[in-house]
This record gives sequence, structure tokens and C-alpha cells, in this order.
Amino acid sequence: MQDYDDATAFLGHWGPFQQSVFFLLSASILPNGFGAFSLVFLTDMPSHHCLVPEVNLTQEWNEAIIPIKVVNGKQELSSCSRYRLDVVRNLSAQGYIPGRDVNLTDLEQEDCVDGWSYSKDIYRSTIVSEFDLVCGEQWKQPFTSTIYFLGVLAGSFISGQVSDRFGRKPVLFATLAIQTIFSFVGIFAPSWTVLSIILFISGLGQISNYVSAFVLGTEILAGNVRVLFSSLGVCMGFALGYMMLPLFAYFLRDWKSLLLALSVPGVIYLPAWWFIPESPRWLLTQGRVEEAEAIVRHAAKKNKVEAPQVLFEDYNYAGSEIVFTVSIGYFGLSLNTSRLHANPYLSCFIAAAVEVPSYISSWLALRYLPRRLSVICVLLLGGVSLYFVQLVPQGLSYLSIALEMLGKYGLTACTSLIFVYTAELYPTVLRNTTTGVCATLSRVGSCIAPFVFELSVYFKYLPYILLGTLAIVSAFATFFLPESFGRPLPQTIEQMHKKER
Repeated sequence: MQDYDDATAFLGHWGPFQQSVFFLLSASILPNGFGAFSLVFLTDMPSHHCLVPEVNLTQEWNEAIIPIKVVNGKQELSSCSRYRLDVVRNLSAQGYIPGRDVNLTDLEQEDCVDGWSYSKDIYRSTIVSEFDLVCGEQWKQPFTSTIYFLGVLAGSFISGQVSDRFGRKPVLFATLAIQTIFSFVGIFAPSWTVLSIILFISGLGQISNYVSAFVLGTEILAGNVRVLFSSLGVCMGFALGYMMLPLFAYFLRDWKSLLLALSVPGVIYLPAWWFIPESPRWLLTQGRVEEAEAIVRHAAKKNKVEAPQVLFEDYNYAGSEIVFTVSIGYFGLSLNTSRLHANPYLSCFIAAAVEVPSYISSWLALRYLPRRLSVICVLLLGGVSLYFVQLVPQGLSYLSIALEMLGKYGLTACTSLIFVYTAELYPTVLRNTTTGVCATLSRVGSCIAPFVFELSVYFKYLPYILLGTLAIVSAFATFFLPESFGRPLPQTIEQMHKKER
């Protein structure tokens, strides 16, 4: 059987055709970077306390009507209760002074029956302040992220099969359009329920766009350029979008304005339809040889090389738990960035910037090291770093942040490696489906991730222990995966690599 890479070797690896595909597909990942983690700002919870309506209270009672509670050794205003307004109003009218004439601990408290007052120090508004996702409704705040990632999960599963059936290019642009349109539509959501449905649909396009672009580039490009694209190209596109997010959020501190801004790049990118080809490998597996030849001959013309008269003569066509661990760790740490530092914009930028050296490291590992060894090393690095967080003394908060970012570095590098590893293991006829299935399993992890750091209510370091344990267990599980380093992409199921004994 004729090998695709041999049949198209005359094109070279880095001509104008490959360059345009490389940069256009990498650019298509930008919306994924700031779309996935926009929830860090959209669902962040501003400081808040019970709203006190305009009633005739003295200044002393206005300041004392919200109870003071001790949280983690610090005094702060109660978020979900106040002293009964009718009682306070009577005491104020009679001229009593709180703390002097009245013992505040003896007063009865009530819920925030008039709503909440939210701090405007960091945000003008978020989904939390818009729909009052606090106190009894606080469970909706992390669940909003879970709903979004459930959409991502469904999209991963569906788009993989659709892409193998109808092509990489249509799914790439269809899912990009879904992501863009529903990000914009979310601005007009009248309630949390409606917004959640919109976020679910938006999530359908999020990872689907990423996987389709990744597979399309992997199948069009060859040699070291393929490794460069699948490690640095798409990943740096994602990281660049991620780093742009805190900049957008800093200047647009209203959640609706942020959603509007994040929907613009997708609109700008849609004209790229006329410049990105379908995967010739996929066309060949569908028996559409003439279309595949037309694309390759166009590439030859663009690269200014001569194509042979016959291109595809006698062309025949006939590890998941790790993925889960990487996803729950990666998204858990990423969604936790607003809690790392008093400035959530700086925290988000640091978490995004860590991805740049992670992706460079994964690219170097893909160039020179076996896949199994690379995955095992970064998983152990991430897991051990997260374990060490609990050993840091209370006063060294920056060391804790450094260890958490080192853990994120390891899991981010593993994310890049796993996508390449998966694409190399499976044949063209199944590549997008299997990549989609693995992405689906990873989305199970991302759906759970928003709740992982809520476990700190029971024990501060429990989230880190959980994520570190999963990473280390998965490192040992990687020993059972086959090696794909230095081997051509399989075209058929028969060519799938088998683990050496």
C-alpha cells in the first residue's frame, strides 16, 4: 500500500502552502483560549452583603446592621444575613447606640430578604451579581462552569464522529460559528436558566473547534512541521488567547461587555474558509481521490514544485484515564486562578503565561524524547508539586503559588503531549473520532473541575492532594500505552501501533 507521506514528499515540509495552513489553523485556536477560561471572570463572586433599604437609621446602626463573622481567622461582614430590620429600626428610633446600649450578639438575624449589595472594586457586574448566585443559590456559581463543560463534553463526542463522516473543515467552521454566535446571544439572557442553556450550546463548539483544527493540521502537515504544529502551533494559539483574556477583562469589567468582545474574533476568522483546505488524507479514506489530488496539486503550484502525473496510485483504505486526570487537574487549577492573588487579572495572566514554557517543553520533548517517557515525567512533576503545597508554612503564600503554577506547568505540558500522542496512535479513518472520544472523557474531568476546589471547605489542601494523587496514578498507567515516537501516522486499523513486549 502506498504511504501518504511518501506520495506527497515532493511538496517539501515548509513551503507557502504549509505555512498558510500552519498559521491559519493556529490562529483558529485563539477563541478557544479566552473562551474556555472567560468563566473565571464571568462567574467570579464579588464581595457582598445584605442590601439595607433606605430607612431612617442612624449612622451607627447603618454600620452595625450587618453582623461581623470570623472566617479563617479574619473578621469580615456576613454575606448572607443581617440583624432584623424592624428591630434595628426601633432601636435606632429610640436613640440606642449599638455596642454600648445594645449587645449585638443578642439580636435576632434574618436572611437577605431585600437582596444583596455587591462590591464594585473589581467588577462592575458578573453573572453572580446579575442573577444573585450567592448564599442559598451559591451552588449555581460552580455549576455554571459545569454546564458549560457538559456542552464541551457533548461536543467532543458528537463532533468527532461527524468530522470522520463529513470532513474536518466543515466541522471546524461550524463549531467556530456556534461558539461565536452563542457567546453573543448570551448577552441577552434574561435569567440564569436561559444563560446556562446558551453556555451549554456554546460549549458544544469549544473543544470541537480545537480538535478539528488539531486533526486537520496533523493530517496536512508532515515531519517536524507536524510536531511543531501539534505541540507549539495550536497550543501557543491557545495560550495567546488565554493571555489576552485578562487584558480584555481588565478593561471590560462588565460580563456582558466581555462576552461581546470575546465573540468578535470568531467573526473575523470566518473568511478563512476560502484559504484552508480539507484534509487530503481524509478524502482518500472516503474514496474521493480526485478531490485529494486537486488539493495536493494546488499545494504544489503554491510551493512552486512540479507534481507527478499520478499521485495516489493503488491507494487502499480499508489510553483514556490519563486524559481524565490531565483535564480535571488542568481545568481545576486554571479555574482556581481568581483565588490565588488579590488581583484576579494578574492571577489569570500568570496562569496563562505559565503555559508558554509548558508548550515549548512539550515541543522539545516531542522532537527528541519517547512519548511514554515524556508523559510520565510531566505527570510526576505536576503531581509531586501539588503534594508539596500542603507542606508550605502559612506565611509563605508566594511559595504555595509557585508550587501550584509548577503543577499547572506539568499538567499543561501533558495536555499538549496527550493530544499529539492520541493522534499518532490511531489511523486516519478513526483519528477524529478517537481524538473526540478522548476529549469527551477529558471533559468529564473538566465538568468536575469547578467543584474540586470547593472541597477546601472540609480541608484546605484536599483539592491539591486529590489532583496530585490522580496525576501520579496516571503516570504509572502510562507504562501500558504503546510507543509512537519516530513512526509514520497509521492510515488503517491494521497499521495501528502495538506495544512492544
